[in-house]
Amino acid sequence: MASLIGIAFKTEKRGSMQTVEQAQVTQARGVENDIFGRPGKRQVTVMSTQQWQIACNQVGKTLPWFTRRANLLIDGFSFSASDVGKQLTIGGLLLEITGETDPCKKMEQAYPGLEAALLPDWRGGVTCRVLNDANIQINDPVYLA
Repeated sequence: MASLIGIAFKTEKRGSMQTVEQAQVTQARGVENDIFGRPGKRQVTVMSTQQWQIACNQVGKTLPWFTRRANLLIDGFSFSASDVGKQLTIGGLLLEITGETDPCKKMEQAYPGLEAALLPDWRGGVTCRVLNDANIQINDPVYLA
């Protein structure tokens, strides 16, 4: 079974990611306190442990998952183009997958080669729209439908 293994947010542009064990996620603000959580197609970003590990292996370095600057990290499956439009359930939270999270130059600044390592096969994760307000916590079950 897939599960939530990481939650993070940043409170300012170019700010450092802060990790937490639980968070309130809302339609109005995304992950609580995240500067980019406003309503829209890129409200919350979700990444797969499996895909992150492939990228780290490609650059030859084990990096903390929040280097990717994603909000949520799940373990148990990988994302692909066929997931767009599907719903991701994390505990009581419902997200709609709206697209791919394209890696940017910040990834290259974080570690040489990381941007290129995240480009193929949706390794950078997915963007999501929040469909309901819910509190989530580490180890919540994750379902894709």
